Amino acid sequence: MTTDAPVPPPEFSRPHSPDRIPPDGFVGRFEATPEERAALAARFGLPAIAALAGEFHLKTVAGGPMVRLTARFAADVTQTCVVTLEPFAAHVEDGFEMLYGPEADDYRPGQEIHLDVDAADPPEPFDADGMVDVGEAVAEHLSLALDPFPRKPGAVVEAPKGVELDGPDTLPNTPFTALAALKEKLR
Repeated sequence: MTTDAPVPPPEFSRPHSPDRIPPDGFVGRFEATPEERAALAARFGLPAIAALAGEFHLKTVAGGPMVRLTARFAADVTQTCVVTLEPFAAHVEDGFEMLYGPEADDYRPGQEIHLDVDAADPPEPFDADGMVDVGEAVAEHLSLALDPFPRKPGAVVEAPKGVELDGPDTLPNTPFTALAALKEKLR
C-alpha cells in the first residue's frame, strides 16, 4: 500500500551537501533550539529535552559519491519512570557512524531482492534533496539511545497485596516458578 501523503519535515534538520565537503572533510557542531527540542520531545513521547548538542565529521569516501558521517552527541532529557510514573532527569551520550550514498537505480518495485547476510550494510540514501541530514541522523540515534523502560533512581517495585516476593524485584511463587524448579531437578 502506498500513500501520497506528504512526509512531515524533520524536527531537527542540519542538511549538508555532499558536493561542498572539502577533500579533508568537514567538522561541525550542532545544538538544538528550544523549539527543536520541544518537537523532538513530542516525537519521542518525552516530557522534555533540556539540551541536545554535539559534533560531527563528514568526509567523502575515496573521493566518490559516498559520504561517511561520524557524530557524537549528549542530551539532557526528562523521562517518565515506568515504576512510579514520575518524571526524572536523565543524561544520554552516544556516538555513531553512518555511510551515505546515492539510491540504487537498479531496483524496480516487485523485483526479487537477494541479500548477502555477510555483506556490509548498504549506504543510507541521501535525503530527497540529495543532502546528508546530520540533524535527522542524530535524532534517530537519540531515540535508539533512550532507555525504553526508564526507571527513576531509587524506584522500587512493590508487590501487590497478598503477594510475597522472595527478594527485591523477584517473581512471586507461581506455577511457572514451580515448573522452573522441576526442570532444574530433572537435569
